[in-house]
Amino acid sequence: MTTAPWLSAVEAVRLVRSHQRVFVQGSAATPLTLLRALFARAGEVEDVEVVSISTLGEIGLPAPGAGRSFFINSLFVSENMREVVNGPDGDYIPVFLSEIPRLFEQGILPLDVALVQVSPPDHHGFCSLGVSVDVARAAVRCAGLVIAQVNPNMPRTHGEGHVHVSRFAALVAVEDPLPEVDYSSGIGERERRIAAQCAALVEDGSTLQLGIGAIPDAILGALTDHTDLGVHTEMCSNGIISLLENGVITNRFKKKHPGCIVTSFAIGTRRLYDLVHDNAQFAFLEAQYVNDGKVIRENPKVVAITSAIEIDLTGQVCADSIGTYQYSGTGGQLDFLRGAALSKGGKPIIAMASTTGKGLSKIVPFLKQGAGVVTTRAHVHYVVTEHGVAYLYGRNLRQRAEALIAIAHPDHREALERAAFERFGAKVR
Repeated sequence: MTTAPWLSAVEAVRLVRSHQRVFVQGSAATPLTLLRALFARAGEVEDVEVVSISTLGEIGLPAPGAGRSFFINSLFVSENMREVVNGPDGDYIPVFLSEIPRLFEQGILPLDVALVQVSPPDHHGFCSLGVSVDVARAAVRCAGLVIAQVNPNMPRTHGEGHVHVSRFAALVAVEDPLPEVDYSSGIGERERRIAAQCAALVEDGSTLQLGIGAIPDAILGALTDHTDLGVHTEMCSNGIISLLENGVITNRFKKKHPGCIVTSFAIGTRRLYDLVHDNAQFAFLEAQYVNDGKVIRENPKVVAITSAIEIDLTGQVCADSIGTYQYSGTGGQLDFLRGAALSKGGKPIIAMASTTGKGLSKIVPFLKQGAGVVTTRAHVHYVVTEHGVAYLYGRNLRQRAEALIAIAHPDHREALERAAFERFGAKVR
């Protein structure tokens, strides 16, 4: 068995050369020690392109305009990269999460180096990509060389995340705690009202997909009286723990991987990371499979719940930008909404608060200039706010406007009604 050398992070990132493209594993598996060491080479290397999906933690980005050392070409914009992605030293690639591996495999975005974080090797020499298999497995497969941050705090997960130690060009030992996020801390009365509306749409025996944030965790908390739920989701959070422990999640009726929670990555607290460690109830699989609409639709009663930054009166969903300001990314929203729509008894749901934190309506006459349409109006079925449920499927534009106005915040309904009248030339009914 060929074993890569054990190096310090500073030594390992010297393998990265100028003008190379470097993939960085994301979510709770972000290899922070390696990433900080790489960015510390600002001024030493030139034109190194860094690509990743959402990353967590303090990554040590160089100051804006610090020479020509790094360019951040993001596949999904996270909070710690928004400033640079929206400036001259970064940019964003609109792409479905399910199709990112194709960019690597087909040489559209060839990778020179991949930085990953893994569990220690077992006695057969296999490490685990842990809580982030998603697109990281494809990056490991395609990169010219792979540098691994080896961390005993990384769970060994079941599924497709196993990588033999011989694949690595260098190993770096760390004992860093994984980044933790408790989305339930953001749950308030508004989120609970949205959750109650969504929970009423979920039938027993449904297969769930939920995204990131307080609303998804609130919805999971509202499902305690349901039975035989399944989970097939691109990400899982702490919200699933109590449902699993109390027997609400059984995965009994799933057609794909019955008896097993399918996910591609996990973000939560240490309690979640300990739960998924060596737990055969969880299968961490590659995103091109998990988010494949053909796979999703085979499960019964798929309920896909995602969110939006704003939605216009015809049902167009902006979920990745605030006007021209890139806030997040395309991700898997459309993958799952379409998969749910084609599932027998499935329900694609956009769940969001009716207003922003500043009190502005998130249901708007027109999307902001420059806003990205992540989900077209033809894909939207259910829209849920704290004020109710709008069902748009099969409805014309005027009917959609009426339904959406009914679930907008009361303070904004009159203005929306005027806008609808001006647009359609007749009173909505």
